[in-house]
Amino acid sequence: MILANKWNDYKIIDMANGQKLEKWGKFILSRPDPQIIWNNKTYPEKWDKADAVYSRSKTGGGSWKYNKKLPDNWKIQYKELVFNIKPMGFKHTGLFPEQAVNWDWMIEKITKANRPIKVLNLFAYTGGASVACLYAGAEVCHVDSSKGMVQWAKENVQSSGLADKKIRYIVDDVNKFVQREIRRNNKYDAIIMDPPSYGRGAKGEVWQFENNIYDLVELCEKVLSDNPLFFLINSYTTGISSSVLGNILNLCINKKNNGNVTSGEIGLPMENSKLVLPCGIYGRWENK
Repeated sequence: MILANKWNDYKIIDMANGQKLEKWGKFILSRPDPQIIWNNKTYPEKWDKADAVYSRSKTGGGSWKYNKKLPDNWKIQYKELVFNIKPMGFKHTGLFPEQAVNWDWMIEKITKANRPIKVLNLFAYTGGASVACLYAGAEVCHVDSSKGMVQWAKENVQSSGLADKKIRYIVDDVNKFVQREIRRNNKYDAIIMDPPSYGRGAKGEVWQFENNIYDLVELCEKVLSDNPLFFLINSYTTGISSSVLGNILNLCINKKNNGNVTSGEIGLPMENSKLVLPCGIYGRWENK
């Protein structure tokens, strides 16, 4: 497991009873997490300090309870990258802090390449990876089916002082966009994808991870350049091993582009503790 342990503006304060107590900049939130199946609180006195608590409903969904008035949004920083945080209807804040380990890896790969790099970011959400790649000097194509998430990504790029960098924002179904890029003969040196377990595209297209991920990676191989730099798959899909992502990359990418494939878990450490929260899996292909 690789740990996202270089944050200053984010930390896990405690976790128990299916909830994690987190500090996001100046504010403390309590949010559910299915990996937290133990009951013992390490710091029980700190839970009363939560500014907002998200609780699941027995009938589905959930809601925020605010113990103090919070701003509609606020900024946090990871190294030189700046992100806008907004509590959303389904427990999320618009950022997955564990992804910092992938941002660092991508920045290092792009910087050391010492050549122009074109990145395709699929299921790009609010643009954490897009911001990191722009910061490293890459040209980015940011694709997501949600217009609201793409707008949020633009705000993150602006807040990070990267609005003058070369980026295309595309609101579209990922599969359809990649198919068009194949027909246009557009190529990319690096591809990133963070597909949902289940979702629908801009026009109602159904995505299911187990049924669609292999075909998508196979399709994406056709838009890789002749000298690709990396291919990253990130997933939070329950029941899928990181080795599965490694196998897919070996079958679809490494077969034609001889490099190195690694896979594993990502985690967030809890402060002043030996506890680590597992936060999904990754598969990476990189050139030698």
